[in-house]
Amino acid sequence: MIGRLNHVAIAVKDLEAAAKVYRDTLGATLSPPLPQPEHGVTVIFVELPNSKIELLEPLGADSPINAFLERNPGGGIHHVCYEVDDILAARDRLKGQGARILGTGEPRIGAHGKPVLFLHPKDFLGTLVELEQA
Repeated sequence: MIGRLNHVAIAVKDLEAAAKVYRDTLGATLSPPLPQPEHGVTVIFVELPNSKIELLEPLGADSPINAFLERNPGGGIHHVCYEVDDILAARDRLKGQGARILGTGEPRIGAHGKPVLFLHPKDFLGTLVELEQA
């Protein structure tokens, strides 16, 4: 069902400081900051030859990233994102197997302009999983 790894997301308190590490220390190519108010984050993508790293900074007091950063003050890996061919078919199959879909269960548009869903970490070995329609 899952396709390639789209990205690994890292939650950070200071997006520009994190971007500087990837840009200046590792020599990475970065996207410009992209506010995602519907998800409560601002993101920068670190472009890799075969995938991406998504740096996430909280956007607003109600950002879901705030709680993560309270538990992990230094930041850290927040989620992994896998591509799927058909997000609704993937959702329905996963629900049929007992997996919990976060939020309303309906896909929302993600940072790449494609439908995304998040799966409960307790159902996936303690890892928050994002599915993105390829």
